[in-house]
Amino acid sequence: MTAAPGREQLIEVAYLAATALFILSLKWLGSPATARRGVRCGELGMLLAVGGTLLHHGIVDYKWIAAALALGVIIGTPLGRVQMTAVPQRTALSHAFGALCVTLVGTAEFYLRAPDVPRFMMAVLALEVILGSLTFTGSLMAAGKLQEILPQRPITYRGQNVVNLALLAVALGAAAYLVHRPGQTQLFPAVVGIPLLFGVLMIIPIGGADMPTVISLLNSYAGLAAAAMGFVLDSKLLIIAGALDGASGFILSVNMSKAMNRSFSNVLFGAFGQEQPAGASAQPERSGRSATPEEAATILAAANRVVIVPGYGMAVAQAQHKVRELYDALTKRGVEVKFGIHPVAGRMPGHMNVLLAEADIPYDKLLDMDEINGDLPQTDVALVIGANDVTNPAARNDASSPIYGMPILDVDRARTVMVIKRSMAAGFAGIANPLYYLDKTLMLFGDARSFVGAIVRELAGAQG
Repeated sequence: MTAAPGREQLIEVAYLAATALFILSLKWLGSPATARRGVRCGELGMLLAVGGTLLHHGIVDYKWIAAALALGVIIGTPLGRVQMTAVPQRTALSHAFGALCVTLVGTAEFYLRAPDVPRFMMAVLALEVILGSLTFTGSLMAAGKLQEILPQRPITYRGQNVVNLALLAVALGAAAYLVHRPGQTQLFPAVVGIPLLFGVLMIIPIGGADMPTVISLLNSYAGLAAAAMGFVLDSKLLIIAGALDGASGFILSVNMSKAMNRSFSNVLFGAFGQEQPAGASAQPERSGRSATPEEAATILAAANRVVIVPGYGMAVAQAQHKVRELYDALTKRGVEVKFGIHPVAGRMPGHMNVLLAEADIPYDKLLDMDEINGDLPQTDVALVIGANDVTNPAARNDASSPIYGMPILDVDRARTVMVIKRSMAAGFAGIANPLYYLDKTLMLFGDARSFVGAIVRELAGAQG
């Protein structure tokens, strides 16, 4: 695509500004204090990128583009208004749409250029389409698991990893053959179709406990596919934006795997979270000690130090604003309140931080696992709200447990533990939590939002 000299300069300036804004956005998104600025910066960068692209003379008719923009608004508006608990699956859908776009563009470029496709260009095209295809179906499967349309437990069968890797090897082999003989266009559907199947088979053996890592890994794949598309379309902006997305997603995936003391191969091929055999990390048939909101309020009011540990149960109940009320009520009484955040709490990276920030809880009170664990032995009360696997002491004490070695929040080392939970059921990993049966633990059964609200009312009544 070519443009007049003046217009071409305007396009280059728009692309340069968009690139700088994308880099700044990624930097600012790394801190809750500057996250809003990072989002606005990224939005402005994308607006400049789209605007610059629409200035190209290669666009001879804007009717289809206008129709596509209208369709995007129709689909995107409701997707932007989902509950915070649905953000992980909405994010997975965004990855799927982006990957589908990359796959369609790569397919169109191949058939437009075949059979005279240079080897380097064919290699990049193949990489673009393979990554785009498996990310598209993989992201749809992840969204289905997160939405509980599909089973969250791993779906496995004997020889599954061999079958999956064999399929990927066939797709890569077909791509390698096309690099040497791009005229063999009949092989291209295999380069597209097999990764589509691989994306499905890659995700079904992965359990709900690993979805945060999978989401960030799929984000990385989508970014790398976009970078490859940038080489195909000769777009420096796409190359840079895709590389930023791919690299940041990969680094985040590495950090999250470390947070679980797991490797990528174990996450992708370990079928973590499948039903455990009887006796594995199991507890005897008994119930935990329960307490009422009145009893919980009395204990919290008498404490000097309280650490609140949020989990996905808090997100489901939309209890973050009630938690803020609890924080305010305890702080007014002179109680020191902090929040312990596990890196993989919730269903996507940073899920708990976003929810608590939405409720205007001070950023300096949100401490990560490494910072808060040293305080827990001196903590009077650890209040766990809907968190399960990330507080399971079996990860530290039971070598037979499937989660043994995973770093956890050491809430069992606090003087008193209170757990708000609907029932004694296991978490995403399907593993019983011995924390619930400790003598120092009180189970507060009920909806997190209602129970926290009841505690706040009791504290207000006692103070009045």
